[in-house]
Amino acid sequence: VYVPLPAALHARWVAAALRAGKHVLAEKPLTTDAAATADLVALAGRRGLVLRENVMFVHHSQHRAVGRLVADGAIGEVRTFRAAFAIPRLPDDDIRFDPALGGGALADTGVYPVRAALLLLGHHLQVAGAVLLRDGAGTGVDIGGTALLRTPAGVGAHLTFGLDHAYRSRYEIWGSDGLLTLDRAFTSPADHHPRVRLEREGAVQEIVLPPDDQVLATLADFTEAVRAGAPSDPAIQRQADLLDAVRAHASAG
Repeated sequence: VYVPLPAALHARWVAAALRAGKHVLAEKPLTTDAAATADLVALAGRRGLVLRENVMFVHHSQHRAVGRLVADGAIGEVRTFRAAFAIPRLPDDDIRFDPALGGGALADTGVYPVRAALLLLGHHLQVAGAVLLRDGAGTGVDIGGTALLRTPAGVGAHLTFGLDHAYRSRYEIWGSDGLLTLDRAFTSPADHHPRVRLEREGAVQEIVLPPDDQVLATLADFTEAVRAGAPSDPAIQRQADLLDAVRAHASAG
């Protein structure tokens, strides 16, 4: 079962599908809080069912290529990660501007840089600080924000997201010896040749990668998980925990 509903409706209908014995692929974020996410993950586990969150970009091969470059020492030791995903403002009746439906920038565009940090820096990230920008038009949702995360070793991740911004979809990994930058990191079309920019020792190299279809790759991952009876991806819960922590830090600030 695929659940494409607004975020605030996910928990009810994902749970219903799992109780009916169905494997589930749900839109991101899986729920609007970490506790509800944990309940669904536990339910899927008890029923022996596959539960996946539709964060398509993680299945694009360009990120594995970036990971290999980092692992091979292309930029030396990783010092800082920066990621941004923001889009121009949509009409005010869009579901992203309805708090009752789980709207807001953090739940929509914020998922992408948070998940990218988990993908490239690992699952032991913690939130060090965050701010959320409330919509001055009175919709009641956040229209942007910034979060600072850190690894146990002190590597920082500076994440920016928004719903009322000039478009940006990119991340960069800054190391002791160089810098890697990837544009169109989260929304790469199937016919797009990704270009990884490597800056090192005063030289700039552009590495052109083959195109990849992240939609098909996501579906392939889900069907393979169903065939294999795979457990839930632990990144689902870690992402939910971090999103809750971003909200808490922003509220406390």
